[in-house]
Amino acid sequence: MPDTKSKTKSNLLSIFGACMGWLAVIGQFILIIINRQADILETTIRFFSYFTILTNILVSLYFTSQIFNLKTFKFLKNDSALTPITAFILIVGLVYQVVLRWIWQPTGSQMIIDELLHTVMPVYLLVYWFFYVNASYLKPRNLFAWLLYPFMYFIFIMIRGYFSGFYPYPFIDVSSIGYPKVFFNFMMLSVVVLVLMGILHVLARFLKRQLLKP
Repeated sequence: MPDTKSKTKSNLLSIFGACMGWLAVIGQFILIIINRQADILETTIRFFSYFTILTNILVSLYFTSQIFNLKTFKFLKNDSALTPITAFILIVGLVYQVVLRWIWQPTGSQMIIDELLHTVMPVYLLVYWFFYVNASYLKPRNLFAWLLYPFMYFIFIMIRGYFSGFYPYPFIDVSSIGYPKVFFNFMMLSVVVLVLMGILHVLARFLKRQLLKP
């Protein structure tokens, strides 16, 4: 019976997380289309060029995969996915709070969507992680494999930016700060991701030992 109750609670939290996540992503897409400064195709490509958007989609897919048995996203059903995804969305929140909040002052519906994407979802997933992380699946090789995600994102942005001149964030804007500074910023963010993964890994092990105590 406790397992059934726990599963029901997990499903409810996943449903709520998925609803919030998709609401934020779809809401942001609608707003960016309404306020677009380029044609719809270019605006759509730019929309999917933001690490914030891609990571919130990843979080939303994670929650959705916990609700439905989607074979396409089977890799998200694996318990090893929760920790790196949590680290990525925490990076989204940290970068926004430390770097971007002071240069971007949204109002109205844009402010609500922004808070959902950059504050609510990171905190919500961290709380979810705290209750449902499975330390048994936290193998270093599984965590390091997820580093392909930010690496492939960075390669995409560099190639896309070279041809289009569009860079979604000021700290990776080659046209303004140059390649050396951009690569340095990427390396620093990569280190922060590794540190966050390490902290979550250690914390998950600690939580597991606490739960196993008689």
